[in-house]
Amino acid sequence: MKLKYIFMTGLVMANLTSCNDYLDVDTPSKYGDDYVFSTKTEIDRALNGVYAQLLNNNLYGEKYLKDLCLNSDVDFATSSDEAATSNGFRRFECTADASQLKNTWNAAYQGIEYANNFIYQLEKSNIYKAGDEDLFQKMGEAKVIRAMFYNDIIDLWGDVPFSFTPTSEKEDMITPIVNRDTIRTLLIQDLQAIAPRMKYARSLENTIEHVSKEACWAMISRMALSAGGYSLRPNKSDVTSHGTMERPANYREFYQIARNYADSVIKSNTHSLNKSYRNVFIDECNFIVDNGDDPIFEIPFAKKTSGNIGYIQGPKASLSSGVSIQPNVWGETSGSAQISAFYGYSFDEKDARRDYLNGMWSYTNQGDSICVPAIQANYTMYNNKWSKLWSQAGNFENNSSGSTGINYPYLRYADVLLMFAEAENELNNGPTEAAKNALKQVRRRAFSSEDIPLKVDHYVDSVSANKESFLMGVLNERKWEFAGENMRWKDLVRNNLYSVECFYSFLRYYGVGENAGGTSQYLDYVAEHDGVETSRFDKLPFSVYYRRIANPKNTDVYPNTALEILEIANPYTNLNKKPTDDESITNEEYTWKEYQGNFGWWNDGKGTPTNQCMYSFYGFIRGSENGMIYLVGNDGNTQMLGEVTGHMTAAQLPVVRYILPYPSSAIQRSAGAYKNYYGYAN
Repeated sequence: MKLKYIFMTGLVMANLTSCNDYLDVDTPSKYGDDYVFSTKTEIDRALNGVYAQLLNNNLYGEKYLKDLCLNSDVDFATSSDEAATSNGFRRFECTADASQLKNTWNAAYQGIEYANNFIYQLEKSNIYKAGDEDLFQKMGEAKVIRAMFYNDIIDLWGDVPFSFTPTSEKEDMITPIVNRDTIRTLLIQDLQAIAPRMKYARSLENTIEHVSKEACWAMISRMALSAGGYSLRPNKSDVTSHGTMERPANYREFYQIARNYADSVIKSNTHSLNKSYRNVFIDECNFIVDNGDDPIFEIPFAKKTSGNIGYIQGPKASLSSGVSIQPNVWGETSGSAQISAFYGYSFDEKDARRDYLNGMWSYTNQGDSICVPAIQANYTMYNNKWSKLWSQAGNFENNSSGSTGINYPYLRYADVLLMFAEAENELNNGPTEAAKNALKQVRRRAFSSEDIPLKVDHYVDSVSANKESFLMGVLNERKWEFAGENMRWKDLVRNNLYSVECFYSFLRYYGVGENAGGTSQYLDYVAEHDGVETSRFDKLPFSVYYRRIANPKNTDVYPNTALEILEIANPYTNLNKKPTDDESITNEEYTWKEYQGNFGWWNDGKGTPTNQCMYSFYGFIRGSENGMIYLVGNDGNTQMLGEVTGHMTAAQLPVVRYILPYPSSAIQRSAGAYKNYYGYAN
């Protein structure tokens, strides 16, 4: 059963404070804590107010999955701006006065404030002290949510203001900046203490739309793996430095925690990967909640009230294409959270995730509630993981846009299995059978039964030769599994591979752009890095052949049989000629058509690849109108790209300045206690 209205009270409370700055928020304590925390009914309502903070579009409702889902070889947004901008988060350059920084920062700390107040008031209440097991569960839910807020801002800001004390109980209103390792250690210990008192999802009335014991364990594992990995650390003696990539000296202790708690989830036998990959997300689009499959905790958005999941993902669909025509029955979608044009090329051709995730068409309205597919072959593909259009007709109003109410699976069993495999591999200096079996479980779901011996068993054995190759096998599986879930750049950071993947992702775009204008000197190196034949880039489909067809029933890819789709004859390879039309087709709209210009990314006027190819990684690497490529050094100055190979390492490249600056408003309110490093101005 999908929760629809449980958080309405919390949303109203959230709206009262959503415009205030951090440390200037209204605290929940002012509406009678002694009364609220004296009965279980009122405690439930207070906990709903904590959950409601997750629904903010400046956080999990949109911004974490779009604007703050940083560019990589998976999630990708182009930029054609050849000058610095104040809000270029995805291309690694921004300023402290960027409005979205302030909005996300304030929303996250408002959530922390609600959680801190709930935990503080519940701990001192007589009903909690009496040892009620239901209240221990609710305490665990609030603590996990607090950990979510903190963990995700640490990923973006590094060392951040930290306190477990609600504002109403503080003497000093300036919360001190605390080292990220210390924060995560305290959060882990906090969850370790409450986890034994929590309940499995199958025992919860609200199922996986509330935090369970398994979700608590999975959150511990996620935080520990992040804590044990690399991250960008500031050089406090030189504020102009972009910092250095480091991991803590005791990183193995964190990996051991990550391994043990992931193993606890696995051994609980409470979750599985029985559904097909696509049906996990299609069910979410249809408000179906499954208590025992892949999702471990879904953030429960409310339709018409919160969440843009399925509006920002999936193909774009317009309300209308002209005057006086009827809108489509699902309403508008923006399709703005997209993926790299080269992402689909990384998959095995028999991997069911490839054709489900990578969307090459949008929908325009032609009247009479008909959505007509239109080719979209560009710098990016639509991420078809979620979409309003995958929902049953009638679930949305025909003039609707965002606030879809589609849940976001914040914690998944597939993630737990792959975290276990990664940690087990690190701790044992190579893969164990348990690690290989965990990887196989995730991969098995993506292939048909007849392909499992070769594509799963043989594949996993082939990447298990040593620690390094198995790690890449796990990271690649995560790449194919978690598109659009704000995972890829974090996985790369944790393993000090972000600069490497950003470097070759830039060269893919730049090199293919050069190739469109003649030849490229870089594509051989990209192919060597990718471990594929150079000829792959010679076979890119510069002309795509497509035709409209009815979506067949019981299709294995696109679920909505009421919509037409496009059949793409050559999505991943070039064709020498247009396919032959069927003799039975009489309507010209359903014949094969050619879309020219796919990957035609050369600007004849400038004699360079197009701006999108040159500037989408601007703060790390970029092209120029003089035909040169420049890296942004660790001192913030550009340096001309030198010798390139197919095996560049992080040691040969500058760091990626993915860490964001503290918002100017937070620095001002701290009276100088907060200070930006990483080359940012205060």
